[in-house]
Formats: sequence, C-alpha cells, structure tokens
Amino acid sequence: MLAGLIRPSGGSVSVAGTDLATLSTRKMDAFRGRHIGIIFQRSHFLSALSVRDNLTLPLRLTGSPADHVRLEAVATDLGIQPLLHQLPARLSQGEQQRASIARAVLQTPNVILADEPTASLDDRNCESVARLLSEQAARHNAALLIVTHDNRLTSLYPQHIRLT
Repeated sequence: MLAGLIRPSGGSVSVAGTDLATLSTRKMDAFRGRHIGIIFQRSHFLSALSVRDNLTLPLRLTGSPADHVRLEAVATDLGIQPLLHQLPARLSQGEQQRASIARAVLQTPNVILADEPTASLDDRNCESVARLLSEQAARHNAALLIVTHDNRLTSLYPQHIRLT
C-alpha cells in the first residue's frame, strides 16, 4: 500500500501530502517514480541497457534530469562505479543488489522501501548499504522502511519491529 501498488480497503495512505488512493493508475505510476524508491529483493534491470542507463531510466521516464555527479557519488559509495558501463548480466548478485539500491535513491524519494536489501551482501557491504540507506533517508528527510530476515541489521537500526 505504501508503494501505491495496492489500494487500502479503508483509511488512507499519504506520501508527501498526497493521498495515494486519489490517484489514477497512471498518476500513481508517475507519483511513485518521483516520490517512492523501491529496492526489490531481486534486481529488475533491462538486460540490453548498461547499468548506468538502467539507473537513469526511471529519471528519464518521470521527466527528471539525470544528475550525473550524484550518480557517480552514489555508485562510488556503493562500490559499483567501475561497473556502470557493464550490462547487468555481468554483475554478481551482490553487485546487482547494490545497483538496485543506487537506482532507488537516485531520485531522492520521500519514501525508501527496501525488501531484503542486504541478503546477498557480505558483512562489509551490508554495513555500507545500511549506512548509505540511512544517510540518504536523513539527507532527504525520507522515511526508510526495510523488510528483512537479515539479523545483521537489527543492531544498525534502533527502531525495528520483529514479527514472529
């Protein structure tokens, strides 16, 4: 519901002052592209495009300018800058996951939704990704919601809910 992929049966869900239920499907897609960064558990890239083009595609689809300085900075922070010219199939699972994170935060969203963002990462990259997600959320006053089974994140985020 928070991503605007399904509508609530009651109540309302608001992001950036907009009640998501009031948006048509087309307007919701455009709104999501500008205001909601989604990091899926599995990467979803167009195989014929370079990593760089995959990262900037959502910006182009929403009519937002690509900030190449920001792209380079985020890619460097995530350790994928040397891979920007590669096709996604040439990246490891962890590299693809970090590229997915870069794509989600490039648009400076109001909400960052992350589904298992560290599942394929070693401890060093797990901590780096967690730090980057927190920094991006704080810098842009965005809400950060992570759904994970990765117990390494428990100590990195003081606010968490454990479902059993």
